Amino acid sequence: MAFNNYGNRFQQTTPVVLNLIIINVLVYIVQFLFDGPEEKISRVIALFPYETPFFKPYQLVTHMFAHGGFFHLLFNMFVLWMFGSLLERAWGPKRFLIFYLVCGLAAGVAHLALENVPAVGASGAIMGLFAAFAYLFPNTELIIFPIPVPVKAKYAVAIMAAIDLFGGVYPAAGGNIAHFAHLGGLVMGFILVIIWNKTDKKTFY
Repeated sequence: MAFNNYGNRFQQTTPVVLNLIIINVLVYIVQFLFDGPEEKISRVIALFPYETPFFKPYQLVTHMFAHGGFFHLLFNMFVLWMFGSLLERAWGPKRFLIFYLVCGLAAGVAHLALENVPAVGASGAIMGLFAAFAYLFPNTELIIFPIPVPVKAKYAVAIMAAIDLFGGVYPAAGGNIAHFAHLGGLVMGFILVIIWNKTDKKTFY
């Protein structure tokens, strides 16, 4: 996924986005170095189903800073940088951080309610950012790989939501994508940006 107009969209990384990326990378390095076959680190910070003995309430926060592999981390951090920097400029650091964390928490709650497997990743919070971006910049064109043509953000978010809804209702055998967590973050992202926009009245393009 990328902007169709790089020159106008990619700007210097904002401070909260930069720190979130650093934290995620550091956590992944710790996982990579110390997990081992028993997944000693991941078993502590992943979000486990609440009916299991492994579940701890703090995992609702820690799971969004852990990742299941290098490419999982790379994709999430790329999208965080791409959408997050712009949204942080629009809202300011404090509001952006609140938004990101609330969407991540909502994703965790949705996952606990509807999916009975452990989960790691920032994808739920990232989907919240995507929802906010699509609401505020609905006509900005995005390139969504492998689709070879630009897609407006408002249509792209609808496509992503439909894919996650289908994947959640009809999960693939052996699949490891937390579809309902994605939807939880996305729905919370829409709710927050709509509430905030009632006072700010900012739809940029």
